[in-house]
Amino acid sequence: MSETSLTIDTILAPELTLCKVPASSKKRVLEFIAEQIHLHNATLGDTQIFSNLIARERLGSTGIGQGIAIPHCRLEGLERVIGLLITLSESVDFDAIDNQPVDLVFALVVPKEATSEHLELLSQLAEKFNDRAFCDRLRQSEDAITLFQRMTSGR
Repeated sequence: MSETSLTIDTILAPELTLCKVPASSKKRVLEFIAEQIHLHNATLGDTQIFSNLIARERLGSTGIGQGIAIPHCRLEGLERVIGLLITLSESVDFDAIDNQPVDLVFALVVPKEATSEHLELLSQLAEKFNDRAFCDRLRQSEDAITLFQRMTSGR
């Protein structure tokens, strides 16, 4: 890996880590993600982010199973990868591969041309989320600071 390799802790900001977010549907989760990223970076339009996330979901659900979803998209004009982590107050149907509702969501918005970085980050996330005990610790986080620390430290 080169020095410029991206890792989850370099793309996730504390202000884009939120606990117990209320959401009634997959669409509402994706809208919330777009709104939060827009608030974090006003140069990015929430409508554009939402449209790109929806377009990606139409290709196949990003619900990877065991209550986890990794919605992601590429965005024209984006300079760096943005990550967002949320736990939901109640699970929502996300058309996941195991048909289980989702309550743990990590969203990735990646520059249009960053193909290898995009795939590397998806791989890192899949590896972390494959650890059931790790996911349980994330779900048990009572506040955003704890959730951020657990995600970035891996403990």
